[in-house]
Amino acid sequence: MGDRRSGKSSIAAVMFQKTPPSETLFTDPTTEITPSGMKSFMNFHVVELPGHIDYLKPESDDVFRDKGAVIWVMDAQDQYLDALTHLLDTITYLAQRWPAINVEVFVHKVDNLSTEFKNDTFRDIRQRVQDELSDLGYDNAPVSFYQTSIYDHSVFEAVSNVVQKLMPQLPTLESLLNSLCSTCRIQKAYLFDIPSKIFIASDTSPQDANSYEVCSDLIDVVVDIGELYGWDRKSEPSYFGQEKIDYGNEACESLVMMERRGYPYLYLREMNRHLALVCIMGDDSPMQKKSLIDYNVGVFRDALAKVWQW
Repeated sequence: MGDRRSGKSSIAAVMFQKTPPSETLFTDPTTEITPSGMKSFMNFHVVELPGHIDYLKPESDDVFRDKGAVIWVMDAQDQYLDALTHLLDTITYLAQRWPAINVEVFVHKVDNLSTEFKNDTFRDIRQRVQDELSDLGYDNAPVSFYQTSIYDHSVFEAVSNVVQKLMPQLPTLESLLNSLCSTCRIQKAYLFDIPSKIFIASDTSPQDANSYEVCSDLIDVVVDIGELYGWDRKSEPSYFGQEKIDYGNEACESLVMMERRGYPYLYLREMNRHLALVCIMGDDSPMQKKSLIDYNVGVFRDALAKVWQW
């Protein structure tokens, strides 16, 4: 959701249709309810709502039925006072009728703004919304804020955080990743959905600004190599029942290690065709211990199979 020309269609095109960001300049404005999404390990169902239609009325409740989150896209380069009013109306309406829906505010198009102006704009929007909600008695409304742009990794990282809130398995996955990081001296670990580049879980250690970007770039490398040298592999029943999911190659064939300046090395291993574990290894986890790391990652994969009943 969001006002017209806020960037909703561009985000959907980049995220789910793999449109290059530079080509979204020619995207037509959305004039009707437009479903989109991606079929992967997790099926993402997204509905884009045009900004010129009022959905805050009982006869439009089907739009919000069975939805876990509403993403409100706000253009940070435009005058946003009217958009703030529409956002507050949406939050209060959802709090009254659909209190379980999370509201995720994307302060969008921040790529061309200076760091100081970008941060000031973000703080101003967040503070105005929080103050108004407090005055209206909705202090506990489930609202989160993110700075996003389609020209870097920020929109993928923001959507990853949105998706994680909707996953009941998240605490279990975080616990498994924490245990793996502790055992193998891993600096940071992500569990990626490969086609969308959304990470569905990570360990709970602090995350620096570049760690997701580095791991996401490795996913791109693996996808490109897979398109050139990949082959069909055996399939097994998936978590979703009727569909089939690919278990991937054997361990030695699904392992990628890439050295990168500033990082000891990166480690990627497929959990299945759609899921990959990507790790930034620590200084005290040298490549000479790879066999031990492989064993522990195999144990982690077996635990994932039990979580999702592969």
